[in-house]
Amino acid sequence: MPLKLRELNRALHVRTRVGVGSLRSRRPDYVSYLPPCNHACPAGENIQGWLSLAEKGEYEAAWRLLTQENALPAIHGRACYHPCEGGCNRADMDAPVAIHEVERFLGDRAMESGWVVETAPASGRKVLVVGSGPAGLACAYHLSRLGHEVEIREASARAGGMLAYGIPAYRLPLSVLDAEIDRVLSMPGVSLRCNAPVTDIRSVMEQSGFDAAFIAVGAARALTMALPVDGKRRVMEAIDLLHQVREGARPDLGQVVAVIGGGNVAMDAARTARRLGAQNVFMVYRRDRDHMSALSEEIEAAQEEGVTIRYCSVVRHFGPEGVEIETITLGADGSITPTGETEIVAADSVILAIGQHADLSLCAGFADIAIGKGDVLQVDRAFMTGHAGIFAGGDCVPGARTMTTATGHGKHAARAIDAFLKGEALPEKKPRDIVTFDMLNMPTLLEAGREEAVELPPARRSGFEEIIAGLAEHEARREAGRCLSCGNCYECDNCYAACSEQAITRLGKGQGYAISADLCTGCGDCAAQCPCHAIAMTPEAEGSATASDGIGELVSPTKFVVRA
Repeated sequence: MPLKLRELNRALHVRTRVGVGSLRSRRPDYVSYLPPCNHACPAGENIQGWLSLAEKGEYEAAWRLLTQENALPAIHGRACYHPCEGGCNRADMDAPVAIHEVERFLGDRAMESGWVVETAPASGRKVLVVGSGPAGLACAYHLSRLGHEVEIREASARAGGMLAYGIPAYRLPLSVLDAEIDRVLSMPGVSLRCNAPVTDIRSVMEQSGFDAAFIAVGAARALTMALPVDGKRRVMEAIDLLHQVREGARPDLGQVVAVIGGGNVAMDAARTARRLGAQNVFMVYRRDRDHMSALSEEIEAAQEEGVTIRYCSVVRHFGPEGVEIETITLGADGSITPTGETEIVAADSVILAIGQHADLSLCAGFADIAIGKGDVLQVDRAFMTGHAGIFAGGDCVPGARTMTTATGHGKHAARAIDAFLKGEALPEKKPRDIVTFDMLNMPTLLEAGREEAVELPPARRSGFEEIIAGLAEHEARREAGRCLSCGNCYECDNCYAACSEQAITRLGKGQGYAISADLCTGCGDCAAQCPCHAIAMTPEAEGSATASDGIGELVSPTKFVVRA
């Protein structure tokens, strides 16, 4: 072909084909997007990362990656409400990955193997942690990893907070709780004082020379209601019942028990009442199921065990004949209107589970520490109160009151305390794009059923032994393999096979790929074939369009200098 005609054809090709051919207008970049499971985890775990390691059988490496963010995996694998699975993209294919089951497997493997985490050299700084629940334990754990000395002061006789006194043994055995707590307490510089309530945090800090403090007192005080009661009818707070049972007591609640409330604590109380021998346990809740704060799985588990629920109802009186229940109507705006229609239902005892609040009297001496509505401490993004050096987290600050949320608070506060002690600003975290199911490209993946842990049937749940068995090793590894690796490359070679220009080179296991700028035409086939959306097509910077066929050098969008 004559040279001028060849140049003309090439110029036409450049003008009419955007993104392919001699003029590349975009380029592929390997990126790391945020999987929705990671985004949904209140503890901030790199779930996709440790699932990938677990799938390969690298369990210790998986546990170490997991525990960079979460101090208590064996506990969370059992008692967390796993919002990560609610965000899992796999749900749009078949069923979410059983993330909590694999987490439990790793946590149990760590306890059996005696794995311990590494810590930084001692910093010489000392931090007070008030409360040994999930927030306090997480804060102490991460502070120790950062090299700081930590003293935990706990008002109760044992560590754990609501982990110890609020979660029934059938969900979280004390042996597992103690093993996880002992690992935290065995870390360098961590000490615990039980039966040591802090009533004035200012004086404690001054007398003992603490450089900072973290308040994690939880919400252990029950909200109460003015329920008229005749005679010696038995009324208990749910958290008191759970506390007593955790300590080995077996209170006699009678044969018929009414539980007032609709949260997860109410569900635990109702299921505990059944295990204490009550033949009929019914819950009274003032709204409908859609407004119930308890998780669906907790509601279903309670109902499987024989607990019934009376929705849109309130208890007006508790007398010798039982509880007087009034039916109410629920407005579209959530308002409640009494109907005047009542009935008497026999009951031997009533359990109140209408919420908890925190005791914040230890902060009374600080004019600059604000206490908001609902008895919560106001904190900034670094979890610091209005007084420099005093931080707070968990159920005593605004936000969701869950174990995993508290764990995340403890971790973030520890890193903020570390920055405070060093006189540094807490780094800002840039948000990352989240990969949704519609962004994935998985035409060849088949459905793979979820591995379900063995569960005791309701008929056998008469005691407080653990009701769910963990996954076996092969089951945990297979379940980890169901992860779609949303937004993160797992070296499937689809991009490598799709590139017609051979612009992609394998760098070796675990090292990913390299893309040759000289060979890449920007066609986008690699991105289109990436199943997990780990490649982004990035526009070339204006004025820097690139000739990419190895024949000529681009001088302008339409003129090439052809090499001899």
